[in-house]
Amino acid sequence: MSLLAAAAVVALAGGTASRADEVRQVLPGGQAPAQPAQLTREKAPDESEIQRFCSNIADAARDRRYALQAEELKQLQAGIDQRMKALEDKRAEYEQWLKRREVFLARAEDSVVKIYAGMKPDAAAERLAMVNAELAAAILMKLDARKAGVILNEMDQKAAAALTGIMASAARRVDPS
Repeated sequence: MSLLAAAAVVALAGGTASRADEVRQVLPGGQAPAQPAQLTREKAPDESEIQRFCSNIADAARDRRYALQAEELKQLQAGIDQRMKALEDKRAEYEQWLKRREVFLARAEDSVVKIYAGMKPDAAAERLAMVNAELAAAILMKLDARKAGVILNEMDQKAAAALTGIMASAARRVDPS
């Protein structure tokens, strides 16, 4: 008991006992107390360890690089597909414009053109001012240039200007946009 009393006095007095002198009680059938882990310093990796590490991750790095390149190629392909779709839409628009032009020129059938060609210019101008502007322009385009000029001269200025604008845009060989 005296040993226990002495330890209690030292503890109460504020004395410090070293960790090695510390007494632990182990119950029968219990586990032995774990020893505190001591920290050990790891040595710096040498060149061979670094080379081994780099060679071990080289395949993974290459696979990642290939995956990034594949993703970039997919994005580029999507951009190309989008541009091709825009070009296809533009081509369809041009084909539609060409069909409209052909329909426009076909409206003025030869028989109608012959009728207006035989009319007096002032009467033809009066009649053409009353019909659809596109049809009138198509008829004037199929007429002889001299006869069409005389008819346009007999027309109202605004109507003649509108018909001239339609005829000029229909005769344009270059892209209208």
